[in-house]
Amino acid sequence: MMAVTSSCKEGNKIAMDNGKYVRYTPEQVEALERLYHECPKPSSMRRQQVIRECPILSNIEPKQIKVWFQNRRCREKQRKEASRLQAVNRKLTAMNKLLMEENDRLQKQVSQLVYENSYFRRQTQNATLATTDTSCESVVTSGQHHLTPQHPPRDASPAGLLSIAEETLTEFLSKATGTAVEWVQMPGMKPGPDSIGIVAISHGCTGVAARACGLVGLDPTRVAEILKDRPSWFRYCRSVDVVNVLSTGNGGTIELLYMQLYAPTTLAPARDFWLLRYTSVLEDGSLVVCERSLNNTQNGPSMPPAANFVRAELLPSGYLIRPCEGGGSIIHVVDHMDLEPWSVPEVLRPLYESSTLLAQKTTMAALRHLRQISQEISQPNVTGWGRRPAALRALSQKLSKGFNEAVNGFTDDGWSMLESDGVDDVTLLVNSSPGKMMGINLSYSNGFPSMGSAVLCAKASMLLQNVPPAILLRFLREHRSEWADSGIDAYSAAAVKAGPCSLPVARGGSFGGQLILPLAHTIEHEEFMEVIKLESMGHYREDMIMPGDIFLLQLCSGVDENAVGTCAELIFAPIDASFSDDAPIIPSGFRIIPLDSGMDASGPNRTLDLASTLEVGASGNRATGDNSGRCGSAKSVMTIAFQFVYEIHLQENVATMARQYVRSIIASVQRVALALSPSHFGSHAGFPTAPGTPEAQTLARWICQSYRCYLGVELLKHEGSESILKMLWHHTDAILCCSMKALPVFTFANQAGLDMLETTLVALQDISLEKIFDENGRKALFAELPEVMQQGFMCLQSGICLSSMGRPVSYERAVAWKVVNEEENAHCICFMFINWSFV
Repeated sequence: MMAVTSSCKEGNKIAMDNGKYVRYTPEQVEALERLYHECPKPSSMRRQQVIRECPILSNIEPKQIKVWFQNRRCREKQRKEASRLQAVNRKLTAMNKLLMEENDRLQKQVSQLVYENSYFRRQTQNATLATTDTSCESVVTSGQHHLTPQHPPRDASPAGLLSIAEETLTEFLSKATGTAVEWVQMPGMKPGPDSIGIVAISHGCTGVAARACGLVGLDPTRVAEILKDRPSWFRYCRSVDVVNVLSTGNGGTIELLYMQLYAPTTLAPARDFWLLRYTSVLEDGSLVVCERSLNNTQNGPSMPPAANFVRAELLPSGYLIRPCEGGGSIIHVVDHMDLEPWSVPEVLRPLYESSTLLAQKTTMAALRHLRQISQEISQPNVTGWGRRPAALRALSQKLSKGFNEAVNGFTDDGWSMLESDGVDDVTLLVNSSPGKMMGINLSYSNGFPSMGSAVLCAKASMLLQNVPPAILLRFLREHRSEWADSGIDAYSAAAVKAGPCSLPVARGGSFGGQLILPLAHTIEHEEFMEVIKLESMGHYREDMIMPGDIFLLQLCSGVDENAVGTCAELIFAPIDASFSDDAPIIPSGFRIIPLDSGMDASGPNRTLDLASTLEVGASGNRATGDNSGRCGSAKSVMTIAFQFVYEIHLQENVATMARQYVRSIIASVQRVALALSPSHFGSHAGFPTAPGTPEAQTLARWICQSYRCYLGVELLKHEGSESILKMLWHHTDAILCCSMKALPVFTFANQAGLDMLETTLVALQDISLEKIFDENGRKALFAELPEVMQQGFMCLQSGICLSSMGRPVSYERAVAWKVVNEEENAHCICFMFINWSFV
């Protein structure tokens, strides 16, 4: 019998029974390689079939074929692992270099601070000089330095512009690698081989600033080309117009740019910038792209102000791109802006005064975009819906741009405002420009009009208190029926001409009957796209999207509760089954932006689950000393924009419908936000055992006492009066409580229970006990439930139940027991699913 060693032998050798090696011929190796690419792990029957069908392999025994395939798979695995380790090693090497540079910068900053402190002390020792000499003010001003003395005005000649460019380069480099700005680590960002890079935000400088350093697998020239095309990756960039280009004597390029940025909400005007951009190569071969605003003090060329825009200032910023050994680039990104906060309502000023938000939406977005393109180049595989990653990325950009256009409603895009109905909570805009309507056709499907000649947008913004944007957005995504009107969904779907069936739907994900087809995730999983099939009109076939179906292309981002300062978005647009990359998209959706004035300070982030509120005092409030602040005073602004295609003669009716619809959505969101708010947890019937409240502590005690009473053993080990709730929450088995109603509904679950049901505490009350079992399981369960009420408990053998997403969950066994209160009255029924796992 031949023994297979643990190490992989050469692919062109085979082990014979006598222990000698016999070499394959090149033709045999070629044939085996071809078969390997078709089927890397052939069965015994398949191997015998191969020998029969391929004469060149007829003299090889099946055992030898098996060994060859084993060795080939082993070599493939080793190659992949070696490639992965090499990539990790390159990342670690680059990250180590960045950390050393950061350490060097910090050392310089410490030295500078020590010098300033010594200087300041010398100045203050002499009281006479201190009252007459203010020269120290030029050195110490809130920990910041004036990088260069004020230069006299310069003209708009090439020499004058080159002078401005060189000064911009010097100031940018001092921010990117020097001590010009006091940088502090971005809250929640930890550098490592799998992180986006080293991210820092400014502390105490003029305006807002953010800096990031990272490694990308692209050469410097390609990196510069991508980053200079700002509208392709910066979702808030409306346009960048190159007004003039000048070549410099040192091989650099100076560009004069006019840039417009979308406003993130309807409550603030958009921003524009008049910029100089300087591209050059340093002596060490690094490529630099730096920018700054041109203003009157420099006496350079000017750009007149634009209507509906506030002229903001870009302080020296840009990109330092260094070639990396072994390929790729090390990139330093600096963004430094003065966004003129005075021009927005006071409540919104944190949006324009937060370096964290600038880092999230601009600086880190640049690195993510570069890394995603690098991944697309290295893995050019077709993903969901038969589209390549680049095409899906373009679709997400298209959705985001369309939503930003609706939120801003610029007149030069064709938008005009309709008269108010006397209440200014909802703004209506219409657009009948040819560019907006190109390619949009209405069908007779579902009885709706056959032609569309205009688009109406209904938009509004609202202030939210004490509800994390990620939690609220996730609820809106997972519970569409709580706020959406299916009739209006059908109207919107009819605005796209139905085509022949061409799109298969993945079976698996399900939200309230909605079939989900995941399309793409960004590499950091910060956003994802999906196709949602809402309803079938007149027929139902689960595995295909059919003509007449109602479905949406949806983009979701910012659902990570732990990301500090993240904007959460849910943007969707009706599409048809034959949807193409160049098809028109009319997006609608939600954007939720945190407004916490202290978001730049490091602090824990609250999440809507029991674990986040376990450490409570007797009154149900967090113990003193917790400075998170995000629970009690967190604010955010939600912007809603919905677009409808319609016939122009129906404008009045559609306007009335749109107003009422958006107002109903606002009311629904307010209701949901109130339920999600921790300040209201104890006051709603839907949350009788809210996390962190004395009621939750009491319920936890009743659960454990009843378990001990009816089953004779302890549910928790080493339980104590102050730790029962915490121990119950972290119990490895899924523990869920049901009401005593005729149709039991879940009222409480620990973390494992929420994970098993794939839900949250907010959505838990919408799940009834019968929903998680199939028909046979329901019959068996309800036949045995009376036993629980009679003897106090029952045991269920291994079985299958379903999560709220429709995924099957197996469990080894389950126990149900009656939970009684202090008066020995039945309060609820508790279930514990032991050793559960998704099938």
